[in-house]
Amino acid sequence: MSVTLTETQKQRLRELDADANLIERVFSDVQERDASFKMVEARLVKEGRQHLENLRKYHRSPMICQIERILVDKLTGEGFVQVVTPIIMTRGFLEKMSITANSPFINQIFWLSKNNCLRPMLAPNLYCLLRRLGRLWEKPIRIFEVGPCFRKDSEGSEHLNEFTMLNLVELGLSRERGLERLKELISLLMGTLGIDRYQLVSNSCQVYGETLDVMAGTELGSAVVGPHPLDDAWGIVDPWVGLGLGLERLVMVRQGYQNIQRAGRSLVYLDGVRLNI
Repeated sequence: MSVTLTETQKQRLRELDADANLIERVFSDVQERDASFKMVEARLVKEGRQHLENLRKYHRSPMICQIERILVDKLTGEGFVQVVTPIIMTRGFLEKMSITANSPFINQIFWLSKNNCLRPMLAPNLYCLLRRLGRLWEKPIRIFEVGPCFRKDSEGSEHLNEFTMLNLVELGLSRERGLERLKELISLLMGTLGIDRYQLVSNSCQVYGETLDVMAGTELGSAVVGPHPLDDAWGIVDPWVGLGLGLERLVMVRQGYQNIQRAGRSLVYLDGVRLNI
């Protein structure tokens, strides 16, 4: 007879971010199973306590904050300007992004009122800034933002309702250089974070159409080369490239987490360690 971990034991090890092979291991009997569970749980708890002690002792920031600083420093060093825009977004901005009452995406919006919502993406705000800065700055115009976004998403180990996005855009490069420049920027940021094993996969989405997704076991973000049909609504006429990366996904890949909740804003986890250890 063979046995597996109980559902309670599996859930506990998932909370402690045990490897999937440990959670799905098969044992010869109950005694072996329970002894193995206690040993794995004790090891993971010990590692978690040590991580929390190091966090306090050495005054470290959570990994997501470290990654944000790294990316901000790299982009500003490359001539990009960091911007900060509102988290509350109007319905009109969504409609300019083709998200209307008939769009499937409308069901993923967190509405605050009839005409205002929490931003599901940063791109509409960047579109607005590009139009205004285009009257003031010479091209190319390079801007980026790091901030919270909100989306009613399916539950799972890779999804959050509240997450952090880096969105960047470069406006005013030649049409012929768009894809090449986009790959340069992706390589720059992935290399800066030490994520060397990633793939670029052609895809499509309901808002931007054809995209270039950054994959590393999970989707880290998406990129687009303009001009794009959405440009007309914003008064944009120059070629551009845009890239969005999810910081929690970057933390997952960097740290090898099995569960994205470890990387997100939380009252249960601190820098990836579950606090009920």
